[in-house]
Amino acid sequence: MSQALLRVTETPARTGQDRLSDADFSRIATLIGGHVGIKLPPAKRLMVEGRLRKRMRSLNCASLTDYCRYLFHENGLENELVHVIDAVTTNKTDFFRENEHFVLLRQKLIPSLTARRPAGAKPRLKLWSAASSNGAEAYTIAMVLADMVERGDDFQFAILGTDISTEMLAAGRQATYPSEMIAPVPLDMQERYLMRGRTTSWHGEVRIVPELRRLVRFQRLNLMEETYPVDRDVDVIFLRNVLIYFDKPTQEAVVSRLVGHLRPGGFLILGHSESMIGTNLQLKQWAPGVFENTSGLR
Repeated sequence: MSQALLRVTETPARTGQDRLSDADFSRIATLIGGHVGIKLPPAKRLMVEGRLRKRMRSLNCASLTDYCRYLFHENGLENELVHVIDAVTTNKTDFFRENEHFVLLRQKLIPSLTARRPAGAKPRLKLWSAASSNGAEAYTIAMVLADMVERGDDFQFAILGTDISTEMLAAGRQATYPSEMIAPVPLDMQERYLMRGRTTSWHGEVRIVPELRRLVRFQRLNLMEETYPVDRDVDVIFLRNVLIYFDKPTQEAVVSRLVGHLRPGGFLILGHSESMIGTNLQLKQWAPGVFENTSGLR
């Protein structure tokens, strides 16, 4: 449930009659809707065709028709489902995207969380990027918190990044990004938290420093599952710009499950465009898209 935008380079003129039939597109849309919760309306058909052609060729299928025959009639789906999900889900993320949330995290949310911990013990904060895509959000969180610690705040932290896309999880673990992608990262943080390659194989790329990579863990998770294998005392959960792809009942179910993993006083952060989704829940709104779990607070 990541969000990466892929360009469709194939056009009908180049691909001839290699198109999904109405029945095959309907099957794929139903498959993705059922497993991931994302709706694929007819307007997305060209996009889906373009993305599946690459996977089709890697399996030496002659056409999309042959690929769908393998999926739905030759028992290929068991092995292929993860690749179909990787191909058609959308991954769009950036470092310091919607930066107001990271300013609030530094100035308000982390101080609120640490103030609730017992005196004398160094707090260990848990943060979860629940649609982590290629890891840019998780590492942005890590940079902000590491900077706070370096400036004198006394806490420890660990970050979990989850996503349904195996390709995006692999990218997060690798933690290597095009140089142009880190433009939003403040220059002082670039110097401390990014390594620039000096060999030809690293030309034009940067990598997150090992000290931060050790603090971020990635695992596969489908938000459509009824339960999540995640701790239930998480301090901050980020789920930004994902719920907009779900229908309202799915939005409410996912948010309700996520809130169940927040400690009392913990925070759920949604995207700015999703700022009203959580307002019908028993949560206290701090800012657009930012909600505090007030259950269990005295």
